[in-house]
Amino acid sequence: MNPLFTQIKAFILSKYFLKQLGLIILFYLSVVFIMMVFLRFSTNHGERIEVPNLVGKNAEEAKVILEDLGLEYQILDSIYDPSKPSGTIVSQNPSATTSSLLFVKSGRTVALRLTKRTDMVEMPSLIHRQLRFAQNSLQSRGLKWLIRYKPTNDANGSVLEQLFKGNRIEEGARIPVGSTIILIVGENDKGEPIAIPDFFGLAYSDAKFILDTLGVSVSYICNDCISKEDTLASRVIIQSPEYIEGETVPKSTPFTIHLRKDFNGYIENEEQ
Repeated sequence: MNPLFTQIKAFILSKYFLKQLGLIILFYLSVVFIMMVFLRFSTNHGERIEVPNLVGKNAEEAKVILEDLGLEYQILDSIYDPSKPSGTIVSQNPSATTSSLLFVKSGRTVALRLTKRTDMVEMPSLIHRQLRFAQNSLQSRGLKWLIRYKPTNDANGSVLEQLFKGNRIEEGARIPVGSTIILIVGENDKGEPIAIPDFFGLAYSDAKFILDTLGVSVSYICNDCISKEDTLASRVIIQSPEYIEGETVPKSTPFTIHLRKDFNGYIENEEQ
């Protein structure tokens, strides 16, 4: 027999080698056991938490429910929906266990989408634009406007400033739909007289068309109008300046139009 083979065989069968081999195997098994125990506790092995159905609930209510279950939450975004109260949950991920049959472990994050009652739009740049263009641009974005005229030697009929809540608003600023923008419009014919139209009894849309054509500053007031439909169905009951046949006012004179939804044709024009 080969002497080298004999030496190797004797070493493998020696107590020293077998002892070292046993220690290595024991160490390996200990590491595997420790890792299994660690993973069992760190991953909450065997834990099953039912995901609640949060759709239709308020965000604050959902927060309490998730925290009581040991779950986290994250708001992904808000969706414009004026038909629901602000902060109502419209979707969640993961879905409720009752529909998905999925369970989660503690610490899992549930992503939520909420509603908001006010949508936001970007303010356009209307500076140096003609008034008609500015009005169309604001209307297309769901914004309202008031016109204030300012004497100027040039830029007649052009927007000189755009204001929101009394402050200048820059292009790209995000504001709620339905906000009112004040347009400061240049006018170099401030003293040009115009005849005062008789608006009494006219429908809102007809009066607005006439005033828009004249290009004058106007404010509409309708105390019994709740919705846009109410305003469209209303008629003029009072106007300022008052209509007097043959009378004129400077074009820069602001008009105030009072409307009533339940106009019956018997209201006196002088009614206050």
